[in-house]
Amino acid sequence: MNATTIPSAPKIREPFGDRVFTIVVTLMLLILLALVLMPLIYIVASSFSSPAAVNAGRVSFWPVEFSTEAYRSALSNSEILSGYYNSLIYAVAGTVISVTLTVAIAYPLSRKTFYGRNVIMTLLIFTMLFSGGLIPTYMVVHDLGMLDTRWALLIPGAIGVWQVIIARTFFANTIPDELYEASQLDGAGGLRTLWSVVLPLSKPLLAVLALMYTVYQWNTYFDALVYLKDPDLFPLQIVLRNILLLNTPRTGATDLAQQMHQIQLAYVLRYALIVISSLPVLILYPFVARFFTKGVMVGAVKG
Repeated sequence: MNATTIPSAPKIREPFGDRVFTIVVTLMLLILLALVLMPLIYIVASSFSSPAAVNAGRVSFWPVEFSTEAYRSALSNSEILSGYYNSLIYAVAGTVISVTLTVAIAYPLSRKTFYGRNVIMTLLIFTMLFSGGLIPTYMVVHDLGMLDTRWALLIPGAIGVWQVIIARTFFANTIPDELYEASQLDGAGGLRTLWSVVLPLSKPLLAVLALMYTVYQWNTYFDALVYLKDPDLFPLQIVLRNILLLNTPRTGATDLAQQMHQIQLAYVLRYALIVISSLPVLILYPFVARFFTKGVMVGAVKG
């Protein structure tokens, strides 16, 4: 008995216009990708090249006369190491505080049974559009005793209204009402429901919030410039500003050749510092990239 063969389904031919559109979009994206990658590749290549090759303009997209002198010089600088340590503290502690407070305010605002939620949300949006200004904010930070402390970078900007909107919309549109009812029937209160039911289902949201707040804290510059005076508390961005803009490395070299080499090294040091300062965010992003689009689109399209 011969086995009956099932004919394969005919392939749907893509219209010519759609294929042309796909090719054009692909080419445009490749061009944009090249425009974004070319400066990054140049920076990395220059940071691993010799100072003489970089200053002579012989570096394009591959290291010339491979050298790690710029990285050794940067990592041996105690100010850079201190700034790196401070930025890690601000990024980790600030992200934990910000995500916790954002969830704490967004979750009740997403519940239809919360009285006055629309009024509170309106007030939050108002603060996003209109702020008190730099001087009143500085006076508040001063009166609270946070001036020239780590809290000055963690508390004033702990809650982002845009992140609250994203979290509120995610909770309102993603978590089914039946889960809240089931948890209430089991005797769970509001906090228990949030911890045991809502948060385990909100991992994409938490990843997006963590990435947003981490990038914000890691790139903290203006707040530190205004509120901090103690060099031991400076984040990495302030340290890089002081090194790259305000002065050049003090070498103490008396030989003219050594002085020229140090000047060239200071130029290459900029590229190494860019790589060093960008590395943590570049490492973090791939782990949350798959959640980023989903979380942002939920907050931007729905609600």
